Amino acid sequence: MDIKFINRSDNSIEIERPPGEKLLNFLYHNLIGEKLFLPIAKQKFISELYGKRMDNPSSKKRIEPFVKSLKIDMSEAQKQMGEFETFNDFFYRKLKPGARPIEEGLVSPGDGRLLAFENISELSTFFVKGKKFTLKEFLRNDTLAEEHANSSMVILRLAPNDYHRYHFPYDGVPTQAEEIKGVYYSVSPISVKEKFTEVFNENKKEICKLKTTDRGEILIIPVGATMVGSLNSTFEADTSVKKGEEMGYFAFGGSTVVLLFNSKSFELDKDLIENTKNKLETYVKMGEKIGSPI
Repeated sequence: MDIKFINRSDNSIEIERPPGEKLLNFLYHNLIGEKLFLPIAKQKFISELYGKRMDNPSSKKRIEPFVKSLKIDMSEAQKQMGEFETFNDFFYRKLKPGARPIEEGLVSPGDGRLLAFENISELSTFFVKGKKFTLKEFLRNDTLAEEHANSSMVILRLAPNDYHRYHFPYDGVPTQAEEIKGVYYSVSPISVKEKFTEVFNENKKEICKLKTTDRGEILIIPVGATMVGSLNSTFEADTSVKKGEEMGYFAFGGSTVVLLFNSKSFELDKDLIENTKNKLETYVKMGEKIGSPI
């Protein structure tokens, strides 16, 4: 399948070719792969084993071919290719100061392909296949689910070639992240197209409440995926943070950050809403404005 998205910088349509495309199609769109091999591939030990390989110094040889094949701009990184100790050291690389300007309003927590829903009820018409999505199953917390029953939702998908650190989208005070254990489905559109509910409800995730002074509570939810052995928080809970400050990073693999917030607190940017209605993700960068305070 062609994975099309809008590049927001020039409003052009681009096509994504994910690494391992043939394997993903086998696991998620082939009866033998789905029944026999997917139950193994989604387990924690598979991602952990691969993660350990990416922590081995011998994994450095993978960096240059990966950069060239996915055309990654290394001029933004603090380190250059020869300075990384392992592939994972490269994968969750830091960027140079100022590489991502922090704009006004609510900003994207990371680089990636974004879907924006003014109300989570719109998910049922966007992901029409598979089980119905419910916040109770996703958050595994009845109280939080009720509080955010009519919230806006942003889904930011990080592809393997993206910058893999995530940041706070607004000023506030974050709580300690609550870990929710789970499996590791892929978050690629190849898998999500028919298994959105399974992927987001069953994958490992963390829930952090960002308490703002003027816009209520924002839920920030990093979600793990296949070959992502860990979610790594780098912030200090119960301490004020500024928009754009680092929150954490993902180890090797694609992954996702979900935002939930009161729809009366922020108005999502119209182009993001329109692209989502047209079933297209929008490529944004960390710090880029995605909504305005109401």
